[in-house]
Amino acid sequence: MSSDMARNAYQQIEANGSNSAQLVVLLYDGAIRFLGEAKSCAESGDRRGKSAAISRTLSILAELQSTLRIEEGGEIAKSLDSLYTYITEKVLDANLKGNASSIDEAIRLLRTLNSAWMEIAQRAQPATSNPQTDKQSTERPPDATLEFFG
Repeated sequence: MSSDMARNAYQQIEANGSNSAQLVVLLYDGAIRFLGEAKSCAESGDRRGKSAAISRTLSILAELQSTLRIEEGGEIAKSLDSLYTYITEKVLDANLKGNASSIDEAIRLLRTLNSAWMEIAQRAQPATSNPQTDKQSTERPPDATLEFFG
């Protein structure tokens, strides 16, 4: 995903009343889907399809990593940066060596991150008329957990 595409997706999500955590979830969903496609293409001998899927995955990982705010996000942002680098290395290893276990590991890590971000996205949704969630939403802005993303 090019940065223009990611920016457009982000703007569309914001226009629809969604939060930036939902964009992160969508990016993880895409990376997981493309890695699945890359694995299927590799198994069927479709080199072009595998290459396209790997390229898309790497673009998403680069976008996620490039939007981290290391200074503002502190240790969490630094950890995510290191993890994205590791996942990128696994994807490149899978591409160069045909190592399916590297794709599986990248998918496993991305699913774990995606699960956490789904929870964040749900918490960041605007509160309805529930007094308990209204109190929580006034104590902390919905996107406060996203201070490590640009």
